[in-house]
Amino acid sequence: MKNILFVCTGNTCRSPMAEALLRHHGKDSYQVKSAGVFAMPGDSASKNAILALKNKGIESNHSSQQINEELLQWSTNVLSMTSSHKQMLISQFPQYKDKVYTIYEYINGTDKDISDPYGGSLSIYESTLNELEELVKKIVQNSNEV
Repeated sequence: MKNILFVCTGNTCRSPMAEALLRHHGKDSYQVKSAGVFAMPGDSASKNAILALKNKGIESNHSSQQINEELLQWSTNVLSMTSSHKQMLISQFPQYKDKVYTIYEYINGTDKDISDPYGGSLSIYESTLNELEELVKKIVQNSNEV
């Protein structure tokens, strides 16, 4: 079983949505957590992140957490939303650099970021959620092909 850690900035939008999606689509093949590089521990996911997930029939009971060494040790792979998140993780925790990727890099080797929907409308969150869902489905599909 793989332990996947999704990382974004505040751990209230992108990474909690990715976590909920992988939990939903990956069934029992993954253990999944999320964290933020600048998270305020204990914050819930943003209202629109929760609503976008709910509109897809996915429940989320999220409490934000700051990235730490314990989470990095736990993880098989760390998937960040942007290359700047990845660089921040590698500079703070260089011993884990071999398991840190952006989500696009992990899936297909491209250098592309997931834009932050923070403060945006529900439709912006839904657009981000749809992008993340396509990527999460590829993660599940790729692991099933191995």
